Parts: sequence; C-alpha cells; structure tokens
Amino acid sequence: MALVTSTEMFKKAYEGGYAIGAFNVNNMEIIQGITEAAKELNAPLILQVSSGARKYANHTYLMKLVEAAVIETGLPICLHLDHGDTFELCKSCIDGGFTSVMIDGSHHSYEDNIALTRKVVEYAHDHGVVVEGELGRLAGIEDDVNVSDADASYTQPDQVQDFVERTGVDSLAIAIGTSHGAYKFKPGQKPQLRFDILEEVGKRLPGFPIVLHGASSVIPEYVQMINENGGNMPDAIGIPEDMLRKAATMAVCKINIDSDLRLAMTGTIRKYFNEHPDHFDPRQYLKPAREAIKKMVAHKIVDVLGCDGKA
Repeated sequence: MALVTSTEMFKKAYEGGYAIGAFNVNNMEIIQGITEAAKELNAPLILQVSSGARKYANHTYLMKLVEAAVIETGLPICLHLDHGDTFELCKSCIDGGFTSVMIDGSHHSYEDNIALTRKVVEYAHDHGVVVEGELGRLAGIEDDVNVSDADASYTQPDQVQDFVERTGVDSLAIAIGTSHGAYKFKPGQKPQLRFDILEEVGKRLPGFPIVLHGASSVIPEYVQMINENGGNMPDAIGIPEDMLRKAATMAVCKINIDSDLRLAMTGTIRKYFNEHPDHFDPRQYLKPAREAIKKMVAHKIVDVLGCDGKA
C-alpha cells in the first residue's frame, strides 16, 4: 500500500463520529511507537512533520522511515506537513512526496490568508495532494509556532463558509480553546472548549472535516515522571480528554497530538537514566521510550479518538 490522502479517512470519520490521530514525528523510534500501536488496533493514521522536524531529521530520511512504516503495517497512512507557513515550503513537501499539507496563513490578514491558501491549494490539487487551512489563532509555543495569549483569537463562524469556498481547502483548522505546547493554561484556569463555535461551524459547513491543533492532554503521569527524575516542570494542564472525545463525535475529524509524545519519551528516558546512570547504549533507553509512546498512542486511539478498528 502507498501513502494515501486524508480524503477517504475523513469521510468515514465524519460519518462514524470519530477522529483520526495526527501524530508529530521526528525520528525512527517515534514513528515505530506510533505505527506499532496503530497496527495492533487497526487504526487509520496521519503522521505529520513540522518544518522544524524536517530541518532536524532531513526530508529524505523522514520519507524513507514513513515508507518503511507503510510496508511494515499495511495501514492507510497519510503524510502531512504541519504548520507550513510559506508556499515554497508547501511546494517542496508536495514535490517531495507528502500527500497532505497545511498552509497556516492565520498570522496574515483575512484576505492575505485566502490568497496564500488558494495558491497552495491550486498547486497541491494539480499534484493530487490535499490541503488544510487555518482560521483563528491558537496561543502557545510549538516548534516554529509562537503565539501570545494577546494575539490568539477564536475562529469566527461567519467567515468559515466564505473561506472554504474561496480557497478550495479540503479541511479547516479552527481555534476553539486548544493551545500549543505543554503549558496551555495558567494555574487555576479551567480548560474549556468552545463547543458553541464548533457546532456553528458544523452547521455552516455540513459534512466538512474540521481539525483541532494543540490537543495534547499533558498526561500527568509523564510530567510526574520527569519531575521525579531530575526535571523541573511546573504543573501543566492540557485539554481534558472527554472534551476531545466529544469534539470527535461532532465535526472534528483530525486531532493533532505532539506534546504528549514528547513528554512520554522524555519522562521515560529520564527515568531510565536515573535508574541506570552508567548505561550509554542508545538502544537501552530508546527501547522503553518507544514502548511508552506506543502505550500512549494506543490509549489515544481507543479512549480519545475512537478510531480503533477503522482502518
């Protein structure tokens, strides 16, 4: 099986009331942990690469690792560019074999966002690639994305139909209260997704796939593991998983998860070195880290996304 676009998996997800996990990848162990969990649970999968990950790991290496995952699992896997911010970056990924790209023009004016997104859509569709656009801005920091609370803004439902029609995007990322990174909310602040916005967007775009970014839940187990083994992370509150599950039963067909992967891997490695300070073989500490990612992804697939058995 070759890499696929997200078109068919989103159609099934919308009709079935579940979401597809879009997991950020940076190296072999992360890809293996994610895809092994998905294979065992027979779940469709989106592997996504940020511009930072592409610079770190090299485009060619990442492509070959993902191609290996397709061979090993036999799953429908979509390879997606996360937060592409220029036409040139999106074009490079399209030309390089990605089956989906995101063009994030949310930092531009509304009209400039439309113009940039439309340019990417025209090139991508000519090459059989699908495009995710974005309306509204999420606060937080993740790789090259850095938006202050003051600059964050909810998606305006009265713009979504015009944006989709004028750009031709295949899916739309909206801002309803999620946030990038592990430090999503201030102490005492209660996370709350704006389901009223999501519901209104769904009414204005019936059957259209919606995307949630910044949807890691910052699993306390891994924060605690980091802090018990030499770390100094403050208490971090993520998006409650029951809220994400509710969003997946509505118009949301793709939920992005990155920070939880990083926390699982880092916490496990810190614990390993604390218990085995004299070990220096990367295989010894990367193996349990890979298993931690696999366990966490399996939990997300079954308990949050609801896409197990849907491949």
